[in-house]
Amino acid sequence: METKASSLPEPLPKTDRSIGRTLRALFEATRPKQATKNLFVFAALVFAGDLFKASLFLRALLAFLIFCITTGGVYLFNDIFDAERDRLHPQKRHRPIASGALPIPLAWTAVFCLEAVGSIAAFFINLRFGITIVAYILLQVAYGLFLKQIVLLDVFALAAGFLLRTAGGGFAIKVGISPWLLLCTLELALFLGFGKRRQEIVTLGPDAGKHRPILEEYSLPLLDQLIGLVVAMTLISYSVYAVESPSARSHPHLWATVPIVLYGLFRYLYLVYRKGWGGAPDEVLLQDRPLQITILLWFLLVLILFAFDGHTKGGLLGYLILQR
Repeated sequence: METKASSLPEPLPKTDRSIGRTLRALFEATRPKQATKNLFVFAALVFAGDLFKASLFLRALLAFLIFCITTGGVYLFNDIFDAERDRLHPQKRHRPIASGALPIPLAWTAVFCLEAVGSIAAFFINLRFGITIVAYILLQVAYGLFLKQIVLLDVFALAAGFLLRTAGGGFAIKVGISPWLLLCTLELALFLGFGKRRQEIVTLGPDAGKHRPILEEYSLPLLDQLIGLVVAMTLISYSVYAVESPSARSHPHLWATVPIVLYGLFRYLYLVYRKGWGGAPDEVLLQDRPLQITILLWFLLVLILFAFDGHTKGGLLGYLILQR
């Protein structure tokens, strides 16, 4: 009797399976989950009230994708230099380069290709956005080579990366960016950065310095004070932006978003101090449902306020009174 074995697909050759695993490792090493950090590119579009203008949205989306390509190369670059230390970390030792799943020569090739593609594409949008991408790459190279070894400047360098994302989003769509919005971005990024350092010390304990030498320069009491300071500064800056900025003057009810921002900051503090999260801010965003809902509510409220304040006399309050 004839068997059905001949109808089954033949297994892939060993070399093909190896190529497939390597490509998956390469994709994983670019950390696609951390693309959420590049959403800062859309800040200028949202606060300019132009989110639903198709041409500007497409330009912002293209800028977002270029940042994703560029940051993917940056993560590879950092992992190449940090491979030895990552092997000492309970989670990072599973990263493709640290675990040996991704060969370093291939990783270097991918770095140069991704950064070249990202830089060239950025200049096709406009000159200022192209310069922003180049500045971001140079900043990350400086961070990988020496800035990460300088206490406080290591976190400021990370925060500057978020600042360039926000500024780059404004440059891409050619709209002005409020200095208060840039300050909010910087301070929020410092908050996330210091929270990350704190969680690294808590997780690694006495071995923290072996994984990341700069952690020996920090202590939990110092980081707690820095976190408290930047949280207060973030709230003040956002409150001023929501009341006194040009966007706030043309949309006089933007202040209503302040309580949501306050709750979001407090929720993140709760996750850092009570749940032991914060080592990877992007994972916190992807895992915590209340924080996701908070960000969604903030986003929807901003859109509603911009829509009503921009198209009704007297803003949203005047609209509600007229409806009575």
